[in-house]
Amino acid sequence: MVILFTSSYMATRSLFFFKVLLLFLALSDSFSATSNGQGVGINYGQIANNLPSPARVAVLLRSLNITRVKLYDADPNVLSSFSNSQVDFMIGLGNEFLQNMSTDPTKAQSWIQQRLQPHIAKTRITSIVVGNEIFKTSDRVLISSLLPAMKAVYSALTNLGLEKQVTVTSAHSLDMLQTSYPPSSGSFRQEFIQFLQPLLDFHSQIKSPFLINAYPFFAYMDSPKEIPLEYVLFQPNQGMVDPNTNLHYDNMLFAQVDALYAAIKTLGHTDVEVRISETGWPSKGDVNEIGATPENAALYNGNLLRLVQQRKGTPGKKSVPIDVYVFALFNENLKPGPTSERNYGLFYPDGKPVYNVGLQGYLPDIIYSSSASTIKTLNLWRAVMGLAVSGLIGLDMGVKMRMPLIIGLYLFALQESYCYGYTYSL
Repeated sequence: MVILFTSSYMATRSLFFFKVLLLFLALSDSFSATSNGQGVGINYGQIANNLPSPARVAVLLRSLNITRVKLYDADPNVLSSFSNSQVDFMIGLGNEFLQNMSTDPTKAQSWIQQRLQPHIAKTRITSIVVGNEIFKTSDRVLISSLLPAMKAVYSALTNLGLEKQVTVTSAHSLDMLQTSYPPSSGSFRQEFIQFLQPLLDFHSQIKSPFLINAYPFFAYMDSPKEIPLEYVLFQPNQGMVDPNTNLHYDNMLFAQVDALYAAIKTLGHTDVEVRISETGWPSKGDVNEIGATPENAALYNGNLLRLVQQRKGTPGKKSVPIDVYVFALFNENLKPGPTSERNYGLFYPDGKPVYNVGLQGYLPDIIYSSSASTIKTLNLWRAVMGLAVSGLIGLDMGVKMRMPLIIGLYLFALQESYCYGYTYSL
């Protein structure tokens, strides 16, 4: 006896399976890792020609339970791919926009209306990073344009009623410091103070964080004989004691952050929070880039992630858990500069980890074929995986718990393919 199922029957059956899946996920919420909110984030750079599509990246990040992403632009493809997700985005406003915005605030209004407004209803955009490492450029015109541009962006957000939802900040290099050792003696370079004083006043006024790109790797590379490797990799070591505060530091990153806090205090502010917008370690470098190995990168980022999970604060700010965006998600093969610049990624473009830091993610590659053409599609898998991993699959979930769920979801997708005549492959 042969029974032929109609499309309406199959659709009803699919809806039943989908409702069961939703119920399962709702009941499984207690298994979720508590890594949401302030803590680890990831820098999603795209200076490459071999990266996976933003839709596939959305699945990868959900599987990693990473809920905070920093972009260097406001790529509409990325923002659309993360619509209706639980991911918070910091979007970037490039250095090339600052001068025009500083003299014509309507340019800021137009940028926000074109780049932010179309997405903010569905994608969680929490911050605009106005410029990147402006002070490192030594371009006086660009440096003097930073604060007026930030004010123009903030005013535009206020006009649209978004100033409470979206913060305005900028990311800086540690090169702005004149002194960083000991941490309590941290101070800014004298030529920058005239710009930094009003900038910090503005941060205080709008209650936005001061972002810093901090790389202990550079300090070690320049002085490998003077700086213990264990000190920069968060490994057990004697560390150092600040003679002015008697605070003990067992890693360089925390010392760098506290040096910045000390420099900010010299300009009269103890009410501006420092957050780390970039930090990382390259897995490969040129001959002179000492320490750029996968082993050191794994130690640096793995130990850093553990500190973030433990909600550790610096010796000078123990009550404030460090807020970190790791650099970077992928190796970017078109980045200029030394070899290290193209090898900061946690993952290769195919989704394989560059080294093991305990993160196990899933980068799908689903293809369906029709009689007319062969088209790549991710919609079904994105929907199912998005439900599955947002809040369910965490950094501390073992493979034994993770794999049955993934297999089940794949079978669900496969079942859908039989209903609608698609052929799926991973």
